[in-house]
Amino acid sequence: MHMMMAGLLMFQYMGVVKVNSKRLFIVVILVMILGAGSYYLTGLFMTNASQSNSDRNDSPESEIVELNDDELMKKFEKALNTIEDRYVEEVDRQDLIEGAISGMIDELGDPFSDYMDQETANEFVESLGSEFQGIGAEVSMINGKVTIVSPFRDSPAEQAGLQANDRIIEIDGENIEGLSVNEAVLKIRGEKGTTVRLTIERDGSSELLDVPVERDTIPIETVRTQTFEQDGQTIGLLEITSFSEDTAINFKDQLQQLEQDGMDALIIDVRGNPGGYLNAVEQIGDELIPDEKAIVQTEDRDGARTGYTSKLKEAKDYPIIGLIDERSASASEILAAALKESGGYDLVGNTTFGKGTVQQTVDLGDGSDLKLTMMRWLTPDGNSINQEGVTPTIEVSQPEYFFSTAVSVEEDAPIVFDSLGEQVKNAQFILKGLDYDPGREDGYFDQQTVDAVKSFQEDEGIEANGEINQETATALQERIVEEIRKAENDSQLQKAIDVAIEQTN
Repeated sequence: MHMMMAGLLMFQYMGVVKVNSKRLFIVVILVMILGAGSYYLTGLFMTNASQSNSDRNDSPESEIVELNDDELMKKFEKALNTIEDRYVEEVDRQDLIEGAISGMIDELGDPFSDYMDQETANEFVESLGSEFQGIGAEVSMINGKVTIVSPFRDSPAEQAGLQANDRIIEIDGENIEGLSVNEAVLKIRGEKGTTVRLTIERDGSSELLDVPVERDTIPIETVRTQTFEQDGQTIGLLEITSFSEDTAINFKDQLQQLEQDGMDALIIDVRGNPGGYLNAVEQIGDELIPDEKAIVQTEDRDGARTGYTSKLKEAKDYPIIGLIDERSASASEILAAALKESGGYDLVGNTTFGKGTVQQTVDLGDGSDLKLTMMRWLTPDGNSINQEGVTPTIEVSQPEYFFSTAVSVEEDAPIVFDSLGEQVKNAQFILKGLDYDPGREDGYFDQQTVDAVKSFQEDEGIEANGEINQETATALQERIVEEIRKAENDSQLQKAIDVAIEQTN
């Protein structure tokens, strides 16, 4: 017997007796619903068992009956009709069918497969357009929790201090346990200028973090170009923020412009890139991977592999360096692996996220979609990176303050001397990153922390009272983001530039 209800159910089978040579089953079901703090005896009932049931229970093991396709469909239809006709409250057939589809997806245990109803499918299509409104973060269901895969570069999510692998526990004070990724995303997204409060569970933090994020318009500008002049060399930087429909075209155009301008080396930056279209990676690989070597391999459920090889016949006449980090996922990992294994190029940074599967979207005919994992992708050398990631050839980590979390302060409740908690710890972490030494980072607001806050406030033209109100908290976050954005503070980028210059000589 298997039943699903809200709460934890316990069943106890009490016994079997014979009366008048006929089997009678006396079943007492004791249901204990944990959390409600109450116990309910749901009933004592007697029924005549059929001969088939009697025979089956005489057997030491019940035989498992396998149904054919027609029988399975009849079983589903019977369950559906029974619920519609006899459930204690009226139900909507469409809701039941959509719930059944969601249940099938849940049964896969795959965090990247999903069912998208019409509203969610429209949101998904919008997110692939030129812009959308929200906080700018890729999320997925990992180990049963809605988890941030990567905040977009320069997005409200990144500026608020959200990080890869942050687990979202509450949205605007509402626990989201049991919600699908799509349902959570719909709650997080909203109009520009409005604020959503996310309660975050983070590795290494003893307390849940309360992170307010002001929604904004998120532009889908997927390729950015920059150049650096150092030691008489021109280093081109192509940053790919995601792989959308137009990414490969934009990449090719901007690469050609850098080449025409006479760059001496190229850095490809896919840090914080949550992925996107596989064909966009393949087309970019055509511009970078030499000698018609493999860019990626895909493997289906039967183990059959298909490879995609580059169309580029000769290597570029300048060095190429890749930049990766723990927020580089999926399609960005494909490109990184191709640069490393087929291109023989260096990768600078940290090991990537480790998403080694490919999803395809299937239109269900009414505006809803299935996003289903249909293939695994493998590196050019045939390696799986799923849950492993792509390792850099040169390991470089960013300064600690790059991973700071914004300080959250209630309007009428500033953080003051002798306070204790996670928000004090966040403030101390940021102060230290800004070279205002608080003396400690354990979350206790002592006199040295007060002095550090006063020094910061004086430099910012804020009333220097040593308390952290909303104005001071906002100023702290703006300053730390400003420092993070400076190229000279980006340890990974600086190392990539150094390696590029070495290789031009």
